[in-house]
This record gives sequence, C-alpha cells and structure tokens, in this order.
Amino acid sequence: MLKKVQVTKVDKVKKSAATKPEKAKLDRRKSLKTGNGKKTGAASTESAQVLSSKVVYQGPLFRVTQDRIIEPGGTERVRDVVRHNGSVVILAVDNSKSKKDPWIVMERQYRHAAGQYLWELPAGKLDAGEEAVAGAQRELEEETGYRAKKWKPLMEYYASPGFMGETMAVFVAEGLMPGDAHPEEDEQIELRLVKMSEVLKTIERGGIVDGKTISSVMLYARKLDRRHGK
Repeated sequence: MLKKVQVTKVDKVKKSAATKPEKAKLDRRKSLKTGNGKKTGAASTESAQVLSSKVVYQGPLFRVTQDRIIEPGGTERVRDVVRHNGSVVILAVDNSKSKKDPWIVMERQYRHAAGQYLWELPAGKLDAGEEAVAGAQRELEEETGYRAKKWKPLMEYYASPGFMGETMAVFVAEGLMPGDAHPEEDEQIELRLVKMSEVLKTIERGGIVDGKTISSVMLYARKLDRRHGK
C-alpha cells in the first residue's frame, strides 16, 4: 500500500433531500449475443401502465412508492419501489508510474446495512437536478480531497432493479491532484491508494464484496487489457 490517511470531518457539506429519481440513460434497445454468437431480438422499450402511485415513505435520501401497474405483458401488479436521484461512482486512478497497473483510490468505512466495514470506490448520491459528472467531481473532492484533470464515463447501470429505481454512473478520474477532504458529519473514512492488481486479487479472494467496486474495477481492468493487447 502506498498511502494510508484517516479522513474525518473537516467541514459539513449539506446535501439536499431526494425529490424525484433521475431517469436512467441506459440504452435498452441494443441486442445481445447468445452463447452461439447469434443475436437476440432488440429489447422492448415498452413501459408499464401506472394505474396509481402513492408515497408510503419519505426520507432525506430516498422515498418509497407503492405503484399499481399493468406490466408490458398485461399482468396487473403492485410494486414497492425505492425512488432515488441516482448515484455516482468514481474510479480515481494514478497511472503516472504504470499504465498497465495503476494505483486506485479506495475507501474503507462502516456500512450499517451490511453490518461491517467495506472497501469501496468513492461514491455518493446526486443532488436533485445535478449533472452526473458534476456530482462525481463533488463527491471525489468531498470524500478524498482529490481533484482530477481528466474525467470520462465508464458505464451506467441499475443498482438493484428488482425494487430500486437508482442508477449508478461510473466515471474514471485521471490526473489526480491531492487536497483537503470534506466528508459529511456521519462519514468516517479510511483512505488508501492500492495497486489495481492488488484490488483484483482482493476481489478474487472475497475481500471486497461491494458490487459497484467489483463491477467497476473489473470492467476497467478488462478495458486496459484490451488496450495493451492482452
């Protein structure tokens, strides 16, 4: 490990409460290849018909609606859905010494829902109406103190589409510049720079169980392998 820094609260940054979920920008019309190389038909873009919707819980970060709908297949259902503005994930890399095996900014913090400390990439909730890249820049600086010269999207996905409307937009941040962190009042974050190869080994042996971190790092590593001819 190159560096270990304990990040505590310096200045509280107040975030606005969730109002309405940001619409996902995922293209659902692309066809998929099956195992034999054939393509499936294009995914249907038809939406459910909403007969009624009521808010059954309203909190500072998200709300829960109970929707009575007719699904595209014609079946009437009642669905409880967590509505969320959407989140951003930041894969902040220092590739100044190695393009093939860069250092990655990792955080360790306690997650009550999981009942344990988790190693994760920096991430956070978008404010209402906030552009995803702006939210990613804000979250990276707040949680780690780092700013980046170069930003590019890696992917966007639904966190848990069975009951959540939350999407997660992942950005790669390069050209890192250190600074002072400003985590929120309830955030106690341990910050480290870790080589990508070590992160991948930790994922393989089950030491990293956070979904956004696993998917983001593994996709980025795959893209690097292709870039370098592996």
